[in-house]
Amino acid sequence: MERAQRKLEHIKYALELGDGPGSTHFEDIRFLHNCLPEINPADINLSVEIFGKHLRLPFLIDAITGGTDSVTDVNAKLAQVANALGIAMAVGSQYGAVRDKTGYASYEVVRKHNPNGVVLANISELATPAQAQEAVAMLNADALEVHLNPAQELFMHEGDKDFKGLLDNLLRIRDGVSVPVIAKETGCGIALEEYERLKAEGITCFDCAGVGGTNFPAIEAARQGLELTDDFATWGIPTAWSLLDGSLCCKKEDLLIASGGIRSASQVAKAFALGADIVGITGVVLSLIQSSGVKVAVTYFEDISRQLTNYLLLLGVSKPQDLRRVPVIFEGATCNYIDCRGFELATLCKARR
Repeated sequence: MERAQRKLEHIKYALELGDGPGSTHFEDIRFLHNCLPEINPADINLSVEIFGKHLRLPFLIDAITGGTDSVTDVNAKLAQVANALGIAMAVGSQYGAVRDKTGYASYEVVRKHNPNGVVLANISELATPAQAQEAVAMLNADALEVHLNPAQELFMHEGDKDFKGLLDNLLRIRDGVSVPVIAKETGCGIALEEYERLKAEGITCFDCAGVGGTNFPAIEAARQGLELTDDFATWGIPTAWSLLDGSLCCKKEDLLIASGGIRSASQVAKAFALGADIVGITGVVLSLIQSSGVKVAVTYFEDISRQLTNYLLLLGVSKPQDLRRVPVIFEGATCNYIDCRGFELATLCKARR
């Protein structure tokens, strides 16, 4: 009962609190207009391939919820959106379900409504390899997100505060499951140092999940009737910065998912320019299906896709991944970040990975 109530409270406060208060810092990035784009709209292709499957549009409905019958309808609607659009979907953490052997239906409904699509399982890095494989089997999943959420755990009353040995367990999970493993943050971003550390251990798929979107430390504080200090309320690495760090570490064959407060076609285009392979959008989709239903959520993605096509036209490229080749200008706090980190500004303003 306690876990089921927590899942409902996560949805409640995610909708009430909205995004932030930290910024994604995509506003610090500007494109240079191309007055000779030499592109025919008919040549633009927004599709991508991940985990051997074709996606019509380059989006992921990232991890939200599951684990209790009360949210089964939420996951069913999200899966219907993913199926209608040909985009990927991840479920919320399955750790409680595989540990307590309850709530399976709230996850299984996703594959029921999206039988051939890309579906990602999700597990805590505290799980055993056997539990992780059970989470994969529950969904016939194409990959497994292992979520890294120390800030959320720290502020969660019921959270696990001992973070020692988690990398070793993540590697045991990686070696014990039948699908690729994605190292996923939950809203505080991944820094270059941790990308490099994970890469050195053979992890090649990442979900940066940076600051600027759903704020789980703030949600956990709200659940307890508390309010975070400004420093902890904005704790973490903005999404744009985490993507920059990831682009400096990841290779072409790696997978870099951009997520964390991405809500507009402009932000989507900038995420691809910074090296993303696919873009996760979550909080706004949850809000739309709860307030207006599946059709409105589908329309939201279709509108973003049309606007993204306009960005590609104006920048002279035919697919989102080619935005890495266009020049960008960094301003404000992001320019300061690049300087403080010792990155080469002129190089970053030109072609990226």
